[in-house]
Amino acid sequence: MFEHDLSGRHVVIAGGSRGLGLHTALAFAEAGASVSICARGKDDLEAARESIAIHGVIAHAACCDLAEHASIMAYIEDAAASLGGIDILVNNATGKASSDTEEDWAASLGVDVLATVRASRAAQPYLEKGTNPAIINISSRTAFAPAPTTPAYGAAKAAIMHFTLSQAAALAEKGIRVNCVAPSSLEFPGGWWDKCRIENPALYKRTQASFPFGRFGTPEDITRVILFLASPLSAWITGQTLLADGGQTLRVSA
Repeated sequence: MFEHDLSGRHVVIAGGSRGLGLHTALAFAEAGASVSICARGKDDLEAARESIAIHGVIAHAACCDLAEHASIMAYIEDAAASLGGIDILVNNATGKASSDTEEDWAASLGVDVLATVRASRAAQPYLEKGTNPAIINISSRTAFAPAPTTPAYGAAKAAIMHFTLSQAAALAEKGIRVNCVAPSSLEFPGGWWDKCRIENPALYKRTQASFPFGRFGTPEDITRVILFLASPLSAWITGQTLLADGGQTLRVSA
């Protein structure tokens, strides 16, 4: 349970039907905020919306292709109308690049980077009218180290960190704070590392051993950081990337 009360805040999460996005949506709802999420999968979206609504807040969900500019613009407008405004934007989109192909580079630049740019631009007019407005971009600890097997993903996440700096400088005069969170490898039911535990136990154990605390991160480890950056508790923080990796970068990664 997050201790700070976010009742009355309006939160939009670009990419929120599963994984970290959904856990973030649920954390905001538990803290009293109204939440909108988007994704491409209709079934996952409705199930996610229902789980958010259980907390007694406005829960909005809409299909959106985060690789398409027009789809993002339409979603942000719909979300703002449904929630009654936007105070907080969480950019959580990813093309899930896992190799070094042309397709992976296109997905990383077209989704991870451009969706963050486009959603931020679309939401800015609403954020300017919001209460304690904030943007939180999601990067990755991969951006802090070489990523020889996933260079497209790592490069895109590093670009998001730099864009956060530029956003923060440009939007400060509008009263909008912009920060970034770089999570570690996360394990949760149905997630990539949960599947790896069964399908590739050697890799799973090597990666687990890269954490000084002896365990993978959990979505809850990261949602606490995101909610902190969205709350008045972080009112004097902007343009920063918080590396929330449980010390994973302190050791040689798997």
